[in-house]
Amino acid sequence: MVEWLAGNRIRGTSTERTAGTPEVPAVAGGWKELARTTLGSNGDSIDVSSLADKRYLMFLLDSRSNGTAISTTWKANGSTGNEYSFRRNHDGTEGDATTQPSAATSWTSIVTNAFGVGYAANKSGKEKLFLEHEVYQNTAGAGTAPTRTENAFKWTGTDVIDQLTMHNSSSGDIVSGSELVVLGYDPADTHTTNFWEELADVPLSSAGTVLSSGTFTAKKYLWVQAFIDSSGGNVNDAFRCGNGSVDNQGNYSYRFSSNGSADTVNSTTKSQNDIGDFSNIANGQFINMFIINNASNEKLIMCHINEGKSGSSSPTRLEIVGKWANTSDQINIVEWRNPASTNYSTKSFIKVWGSN
Repeated sequence: MVEWLAGNRIRGTSTERTAGTPEVPAVAGGWKELARTTLGSNGDSIDVSSLADKRYLMFLLDSRSNGTAISTTWKANGSTGNEYSFRRNHDGTEGDATTQPSAATSWTSIVTNAFGVGYAANKSGKEKLFLEHEVYQNTAGAGTAPTRTENAFKWTGTDVIDQLTMHNSSSGDIVSGSELVVLGYDPADTHTTNFWEELADVPLSSAGTVLSSGTFTAKKYLWVQAFIDSSGGNVNDAFRCGNGSVDNQGNYSYRFSSNGSADTVNSTTKSQNDIGDFSNIANGQFINMFIINNASNEKLIMCHINEGKSGSSSPTRLEIVGKWANTSDQINIVEWRNPASTNYSTKSFIKVWGSN
């Protein structure tokens, strides 16, 4: 839109150009909530249907057990035929199966809370490909590390996905309050009803050993990204979170895999003051993290990290799942810190998105 200034001029004087409040266009596109189902009573399935036709899907699972084993399996469009195959890794152990009636995610039965984030390529006329990660609370408390599953599966159906179902194939129940949220994205979308709301966007203003989001509005689902850069030499990083201020009192546990190796989980990854303390980063580190942030449940965290190396050297790949063993507060602040003395540079930043 062209705004005509005094004398029918497009180009104004310096006074005219700085006067008034500029019009800022709304951000269009992005992930939009298509549908969600929240269980009102215990059951064996969470079904989300009548999904709009979107090229890409993202889904968020908040699943809770009644203390008896449940197993996560996925179905698309209500299909019960042997139309699924999958490959999964559970705590470092790989397995696969073909010609299945559903796509199984959990390697062992879940008896506690679980959090999952997944994606689907949803092009008509093509088999549907899915990626999904889940983290399981395991025994309550920071003395026990969570477990994890990575799942790549496909449905051989070629119809657009309009229904997604998480089904329990074990003896327990998925309890009331558990939910499945399905988001959609299409490059042609122009809506402004984005699911993910920006909560924090903080560049490191001066070199230092702490990169903090500051306090933000707490949301049930959190998506955190960060870039950590060294001001010179190697730096370490360790993750903390909290409510109002970060917790450093031994309430974290985690497990991790480096470059596809067997998971590391031992006394040094339980009842810790933070998650990580990954070391010797000199060429930048990109972090992508999701958190389920229910006040009354332990906070479950999944994280993927790319640690850059110099020149043509291959980067280091880290996969981490962790938990903050707090069952009374929602997270409204997160940070990375360097336990050593070398500073993070001002290229470092942290961004947080969230939604209920």
